[in-house]
Amino acid sequence: MPKQSILAIDVGAGTQDILLYEPGKPIENCVQLILPSPTAILARRVAEATRARQAIFLGGNLMGGGAIYGAVRAHLMAGLPVFATPLAASTLHDDLAQVQAMGVGLATAQPAGTVPILLHDVDLAALGAALAPFAVALPRTVAVAVQDHGYSPHGSNRAFRFAHWRRFVEGGGELTDLLYVEPPPYLTRMLAVQRDAPGAYLMDTGAAAIWGALCDDYVAAHSEEGVVVVNAGNGHTVAALVRGRRVFGLAEDHTGAMTTAKLADYVSRLRAGSLSNEEVFAGGGHGCYVAPDFVAGDGFRFVAVTGPNRRLAEGLGYHFAVPNGDMMLAGCFGLVAAVQARTDQPQRTQRAQS
Repeated sequence: MPKQSILAIDVGAGTQDILLYEPGKPIENCVQLILPSPTAILARRVAEATRARQAIFLGGNLMGGGAIYGAVRAHLMAGLPVFATPLAASTLHDDLAQVQAMGVGLATAQPAGTVPILLHDVDLAALGAALAPFAVALPRTVAVAVQDHGYSPHGSNRAFRFAHWRRFVEGGGELTDLLYVEPPPYLTRMLAVQRDAPGAYLMDTGAAAIWGALCDDYVAAHSEEGVVVVNAGNGHTVAALVRGRRVFGLAEDHTGAMTTAKLADYVSRLRAGSLSNEEVFAGGGHGCYVAPDFVAGDGFRFVAVTGPNRRLAEGLGYHFAVPNGDMMLAGCFGLVAAVQARTDQPQRTQRAQS
């Protein structure tokens, strides 16, 4: 494990999972928190303003949408004004013309009579203040996982996000390539996190969960023969073909559209190489891609599941991954392991950033 202390934050649709890893200390004694996600917290603040019949002003940073998008729509449908800075408005849609078409007014300063709501995926100041009474200080090294669809103002963000996954698999599928110090310019949510947490390592939540599942000793014991790792998150479900640290293929769909039978079918056909991108996308999902050199039937019989919606896999005989005995921190454990891998292989990871 890394020699430096690391603050790992896995930002999901429902929760933000936090681990303050300290070298030399048992994981069980490290500070661990499961808190509501930033989008859920801010959606509640919007809803409070809706009930109070108050106009709101969205400031701060670009962040993930989800719950806050729905809360803003409900506020507008209630006939109440919404204003936002162009940066904060990008949370609602990459195309600001569409944001304005929703009824949101763009403003560079807070209009009089509005309730300010500052957007962000990471609030280190608030976290530090919350932990200070317990004599806990935040470390300098920070690693954050967020789900980034990428900047796609005029096209499908599902297709755009999966194109990123496909390029990753086509480029060799090395998990270490998914930890960023300098994210690609189109991953605007990750770049926004770095504005709030300068110097932070960044990773996609799906990638962090996959790596975290590999930290389960039982999963690790099968990794060289090939495993299927499923992360059933609150928003998305990702299934990946992983051998060692290489991802041979993956499929991604919305968890809300997933059933136990559908998950079993996806896993079966993914490892058979017969699940198509067109089928997944046409059904409202993101897509599927398998590397040309993947050999169906050569391993990949073991299936590991993690994520808050892992109950979807109940009865399927899959292994429920519990890295370090804590499933909810799988993404955080993945972030810590990824930072360690980058420390061990600095030259390769630097090439991945270019």
